[in-house]
Amino acid sequence: MSLDPVTLSVLSSALSGIAEEMGAVLIRGAYSSNIKERRDCSAALFDARGRMVAQAEHIPVHLGAMPEAVAEVMKRDPLPGDVFLLNDPFTGGTHLPDLTLVSPVALDGDVLAFAVTRAHHSDVGGMRPGSMPADSREIYQEGLVIPPTRLESGGELVADTLALILANVRTPEIRRGDLRAQLAANRLAQRRLSELVERRGRETVEAAFEEVLAYGERRTREVLRELEDGVHCAEGEIEGDGTEDEDIPIHVRVEIDGDRMEIDFEGTAEQVPGNVNCPLAVTRSACYFALRVLLGDDVPANAGTYAALDICAPEGSLVNAQRPAAVVAGNVETSQRVADTVLRALAGAVPLPAEGQGTMNNLIIGGRGWTYYETIGGGQGAGADGPGPSGVHVGMSNTLNTPIEALELEYPLRVERYELLEATGGEGEHRGGDGIVRAVRTLEDASLSLLTDRRRHAPQGRDGGDSGRPGENLLDGEELPPKASRAMQAGSVVEVRTPGGGGWAAGRG
Repeated sequence: MSLDPVTLSVLSSALSGIAEEMGAVLIRGAYSSNIKERRDCSAALFDARGRMVAQAEHIPVHLGAMPEAVAEVMKRDPLPGDVFLLNDPFTGGTHLPDLTLVSPVALDGDVLAFAVTRAHHSDVGGMRPGSMPADSREIYQEGLVIPPTRLESGGELVADTLALILANVRTPEIRRGDLRAQLAANRLAQRRLSELVERRGRETVEAAFEEVLAYGERRTREVLRELEDGVHCAEGEIEGDGTEDEDIPIHVRVEIDGDRMEIDFEGTAEQVPGNVNCPLAVTRSACYFALRVLLGDDVPANAGTYAALDICAPEGSLVNAQRPAAVVAGNVETSQRVADTVLRALAGAVPLPAEGQGTMNNLIIGGRGWTYYETIGGGQGAGADGPGPSGVHVGMSNTLNTPIEALELEYPLRVERYELLEATGGEGEHRGGDGIVRAVRTLEDASLSLLTDRRRHAPQGRDGGDSGRPGENLLDGEELPPKASRAMQAGSVVEVRTPGGGGWAAGRG
């Protein structure tokens, strides 16, 4: 069954609208500021074959890695009424704080689709509050590892599963509330898809799944065919792994051949003792993001969109780490550096803006019964169309900040300083965006972890523009390395200064 263009457009928007509404329910129902304020969560719909057909405009690193989660759940023979929970980075997850719920959407006893939500929970156990230590050396130190496990069976909560999880976290009531919000979002998908089938018919909805995927693939291949065939290479780095401070190399080779693209990471470092390793799903999501940058805003992001992309990542390397590698920073920091390095290579094929801050600036503080997690914005790179924005999340992140009022109400913390760092963006005909300074004082003894990058290597300018200024981490005035865990005494202040974006073109604005 084929659909006319108008019907396809209407149903494509309907599917995207369901994913967006799932996200809204999750955000409004969450307990933690990390989800209800920062919106560190994502939602998507998959067809019965496990192919993403629609997503909300949420977190790139979440969404690009979701297909592996659905594939792993499908191996467990999911039934109508089941909800699977997972976070294992080696069986469908990204890093342990990201808890994923996968629900079969049933119609007349058959699986029509899968509803998926992924949310960052600010503690899932492990060696340090917040479950994002800078000093972990294996996955087991980073929190409770959950392979695909039924959280609901036959429509009923599996109480023992939930009790096991809550017994292993530092903030059980908040975790319970956030999981309930995810369950509500997944249930909403069941209702909305059932309503859509009732209005349009099952055959039409399933045809829409196929047509949306075909449209995404067709549009992507059209863009690639417009590019000149060739090979483009680039090098990048991650600034230490928490055990050693030396740079860890990332090598990328991008080949464009007709209507297909291949990204090859041969020559990238082997997996390392620290926690900057990437599971393959995270590397794939970074590559998806880089490809998505080339596409128009009207091209949907789905499984068809990425069908033209092949990824080669050597097993056991930094970008295809194997169990029991520590990976918590790979999801948030190495993913950024991978995406930037791929885009650096693609700049040889298409005009792109200068580099943005290239880090999420992860700040984690926790004490007895509380955990605070934040990613901090910085400068975006300038481009031919104008200066880069200042104080924004860049690349694989797409979150908001935690408002000072919410932070100080929920945690024993005080914000001493929060403002733009002027003149940190690179100069040029168009200037790069400026970074941010955020200084936080703890009012009781606490544990601090910082997972950051671009503290030595500045975001590069483009077409003769200057580089942005690198970032800096300070604890009571003492400079810290990019990845660091420390004890904080009551009254201590951690200050995070984020990088500025690169400038564009050699002229001076």
